[in-house]
Amino acid sequence: MDITYFLQELWNARSAIYHGVIITISISALAIILGTMLGVIVGLALEYGNLPIKFMFRIYIDIIRGTPVFVLILAMFYIPSAAGLNLDAFQAGVIALTIFCSSHIGEIVRGALAAIPIGQTEAAKAIGLTFSKTFIYVLLPQALRQILPTWVNTAAEMVKASTLLSIIGVLELMLTTQQIISRNFMNMEFYLFAGFIYFCINFGIEQLGRYVERKVTIS
Repeated sequence: MDITYFLQELWNARSAIYHGVIITISISALAIILGTMLGVIVGLALEYGNLPIKFMFRIYIDIIRGTPVFVLILAMFYIPSAAGLNLDAFQAGVIALTIFCSSHIGEIVRGALAAIPIGQTEAAKAIGLTFSKTFIYVLLPQALRQILPTWVNTAAEMVKASTLLSIIGVLELMLTTQQIISRNFMNMEFYLFAGFIYFCINFGIEQLGRYVERKVTIS
């Protein structure tokens, strides 16, 4: 491995790598944020909805979780186009990862809410709290302590899943790396460098999760 040549090629490709990193972070962040918001709704519906709503969302979770991310990405890219809804690769990728993320977050939220004693909800009703206030002030703080560790793992999985978006032409970090390698044939060097960047992103997510977990943990 010629370190000098690698550093020179890395410097020459700095703009492309920077752009790929920004796209990867943008897609992952959008998928995590939107997927978490949708997942909370799914979890609430599974735990507190009536029977038809629970059945509908249970089917949603089972279908999405049972579908490979790769297939979900292709479906979200090609099916809307066939229906006359033109989504670009970035939009299709974000929607696919958001849906996939929401199915996992929904199940996590449902499990955390189910673990809270029913007496907590009944006590909140007894003092006149609405369901929204009960969720925000009573249920959510307790559920967060159970949700956070698994949420961090799910968020990291979204970053990893973003590498699959190269198949529909999203110029994220992995596709950018492949294009750079096609010019200089430095496979090992640039794949290791890309792996290091993915590690840094996921390490940042892990540290953020730990920070929030410390804030919500009751000593």
